[in-house]
Amino acid sequence: MSDLEEEYRLDYFEAEGFERVECVSCGNHFWTRDPERTVCGEPPCATYDFIGDPGFDAAYSLEEMREAFLSFFEEHGHERIDPYPVAANRWRDDVLLTQASVYDFQPLVTSGKTPPPANPLTISQPCIRMQDIDNVGKTGRHTMAFEMMAHHAFNAREDLDDPEQYAYEGEVYWKDRTVELCDELLDSMGADITEVTYIEDPWVGGGNAGPAIEVIYKGLELATLVFMCMEQDPDGEYELKDGNTYSYMDTYVVDTGYGLERWTWMSQGTPTVYEAIYPEMIAFLKDNAGLEYTDEESALVANAARLSGNLDIDDVDDVEAARGDIADELGVDVDELRDLVEPLETIYAIADHSRTLAYMFGDGIVPSNVATGYLARMVLRRTKRLCDTVGVDAPLDELVDMQAERLGYENRDTIRDVVRSEVEKYRETLERGGRRVEDLAREYAERDEAIPTDELIELYDSHGIQPDMVEEIAAEHGANVDVPDDFYSLVASRHDEETAGGDVGSGDEARFEDLPETEKRYYDDQERTQFEAVVLDVFEHEDGYDVVLDGTLFYPEGGGQPADRGTLSTDETTVEVTDVQEVDGVVLHRTDGSLGKGEFVTGQIDAERRRQLMAHHTATHVIGHAAREVLGEHVRQAGAQKGVDSARLDVRHYERITREEIEEIERVANDLVRANAQVTQEWPHRNEAEAEHGFDLYQGGIPPGEHIRLIHVAEDVQACGGTHVARTGDIGAIKIRSTERVQDGVERLVFAAGEAAIAATQETENALYEAADVLDVDPPEVPETAERFFEAWKDRGKRIEELESQLAEARAAGADDAETVDVGETTAVVQRIDADVDELRATASAFAEEGQIAVLGGVARSATESESGTGSREQGSAQFVVAVPDGAGVNAGEVVGELAAKVGGGGGGPPDFAQGGGPDIEALDDALEAAPDVLRQVRNA
Repeated sequence: MSDLEEEYRLDYFEAEGFERVECVSCGNHFWTRDPERTVCGEPPCATYDFIGDPGFDAAYSLEEMREAFLSFFEEHGHERIDPYPVAANRWRDDVLLTQASVYDFQPLVTSGKTPPPANPLTISQPCIRMQDIDNVGKTGRHTMAFEMMAHHAFNAREDLDDPEQYAYEGEVYWKDRTVELCDELLDSMGADITEVTYIEDPWVGGGNAGPAIEVIYKGLELATLVFMCMEQDPDGEYELKDGNTYSYMDTYVVDTGYGLERWTWMSQGTPTVYEAIYPEMIAFLKDNAGLEYTDEESALVANAARLSGNLDIDDVDDVEAARGDIADELGVDVDELRDLVEPLETIYAIADHSRTLAYMFGDGIVPSNVATGYLARMVLRRTKRLCDTVGVDAPLDELVDMQAERLGYENRDTIRDVVRSEVEKYRETLERGGRRVEDLAREYAERDEAIPTDELIELYDSHGIQPDMVEEIAAEHGANVDVPDDFYSLVASRHDEETAGGDVGSGDEARFEDLPETEKRYYDDQERTQFEAVVLDVFEHEDGYDVVLDGTLFYPEGGGQPADRGTLSTDETTVEVTDVQEVDGVVLHRTDGSLGKGEFVTGQIDAERRRQLMAHHTATHVIGHAAREVLGEHVRQAGAQKGVDSARLDVRHYERITREEIEEIERVANDLVRANAQVTQEWPHRNEAEAEHGFDLYQGGIPPGEHIRLIHVAEDVQACGGTHVARTGDIGAIKIRSTERVQDGVERLVFAAGEAAIAATQETENALYEAADVLDVDPPEVPETAERFFEAWKDRGKRIEELESQLAEARAAGADDAETVDVGETTAVVQRIDADVDELRATASAFAEEGQIAVLGGVARSATESESGTGSREQGSAQFVVAVPDGAGVNAGEVVGELAAKVGGGGGGPPDFAQGGGPDIEALDDALEAAPDVLRQVRNA
């Protein structure tokens, strides 16, 4: 019996004549109206009973089913709200993708800190679950992209001493009404509710827990009803399936999830969910790939689909063994079954993944090597590989666009550009990564071991190499690969969550608990730089004092804006404010001297520093707005830092920003400056702000609180806690100084505003004039002249290389002082040549091209010594270069390692060419004398 058994004994179950039964197959408890039922009804305890025999009265499309659901709950007292983006990190800092409708309301609403947008509410929320990626196509029911239709109610205990501590009060409805609504919805669809089972399945997640019910009809899980009412507590009396103990909370939430795709599938009874939700795309992909089935084969595929629920990687240890069981039950050879269904499974996955990519790129996710960008790139590369495997030759951007059009995205041109750019990057990555796979395959073939999963994941992470490609390449070199069924889930788990950063503070948080929050007067008048306040407390530290005032104009560091500096003065003392931080609403002024508690002080802000920081912070908003205007609405802030002399803004973009685009961004930004638009602030309710402006509000991070501060700069609106100028004209001017790629998918714009922009422009001009003086030309002629000098320099370098090559050939041909020795069937040349390393390498290559092993050593001088001619043989270092022709049976890297050790150094390289050296010049000749023995030892090893 579960610790929560009593939680499932509902008055509704009793009134409707339900019985509690233990499944004879899996042991789970469930509730049913059918007293004869012995199994819970969920695969693998049962099969899909609705394929070819739909469970509802009418067939629905996705759009029709969504509307039917939302309308039903509107008619039953719920307010319909719009869905949130699939990128949950747009409004949360603890997760990446939206995986359930309740993600929209965590953690602020579910904790009671913020009221929900409606209560109760209904929504159909697009979601992406990366952990399901390996099940897609196989089970017939899993989709990585899906819509979670839901209804939610947010409740608080009615017996609280302080009910106003939470943003909602009392109970809207709880478990009985939730199950009753589910029953009524099923009945309205024409379901035979006597066949519906409600399985007990306690839910835990994110530190919360509660009883939950899985709703099963004809073998398919249609909904999960979660009753979130508990929180993790080491002293809690309920131990749940994760091994932790829990206790009840003051708030409790109805968290339901109804799979839109599964309800649609149930209404149509198609062999798999994919034919029901992607009918046009499945038909297109099958035709494009040339997949045709006879009536007999189609019947076999449909029968296999009925049993495909048993292929869930979460429930079976070996998917292929489970497929063998299905083949046995159908009376066919497992290879025949695999040949029929695997191409279809691939087609299904392509359709699903294309929809996933449409959601991601439609909501502005930019491919990269981190966070949501990494997950998008992983899905795209897997989809491209699947297309190549099954023979779909339609461009991937066309497939994604088909889904984007169906989903109603307006940025379809950008979506196609992103896909095309990523496909090209993938091709380049494969070319580089293929060589790494070959080396790895040889290594594990020599060990007679299979390439392990960790290596496969690293190959995918670093090079984008799919595991089936590794299998193909490895087989050519005699190596085996053991690919786990949940490979892509394992990869995604590396990148599926972000954790919030650590708390910022000085370690005195407990000492601040009795202090009131500091009044932040800089929001009232951002131009004001002098104020009076009372000292509430002073904390001493090794490097100064933290002074707490009842109110302040000093801006604490935050949002990428540095802290203000200035002074605090009494009649007798003035102390310097060197830093300002905020901890739990209390502002700490770090000073170089102490002040007395209760004293009145006058604060003076460094006005010039404040004005420049205000200009740069407002300019950051302007630059971000201009970048979206020029590059596209997908552009979002990835980070920002404001300084006195310059500022930087990191933006998510899928290509390098061109010089022409930089000029256009700069032009748009300065047009807004010249427009002298008013910069305003407001403090609306969070729900109202999100409803009006969406989640692009949170470019600079997710602020806490029920009310948030919005900064309006013309059409740009952002949640922001920084200080700003009153009008854009106060910025003066904006100059973009440089751009760079911070990481794949993130571009950095470094810029200056106001007086710093003038200084930056003058600095650039001074550099231009200095270059003109050096070249003895007028400034406009510098680019052409520099190009002419550069071309001459390149020509000179090529000529030097030609002469070095000729010299190397001459040395190789006339090496009279060289020692020759037979190493097997190959002649080795051992010679001392005191020259730079480039000459040694060229000479060694010349010997190798003639079929000889070259072992060359010498004292290599530095470039400065070589040019000055002042170097001697006692300066520099001992260097060795070894080149080995094909088939000589000698490893150049091992030879260099042995020789370099004799001069106190090291070295190495591939088997055919290596170099190294050490500081002991005196030992160079002895090392060369030992070279023949080293060659023989290495060859015989």
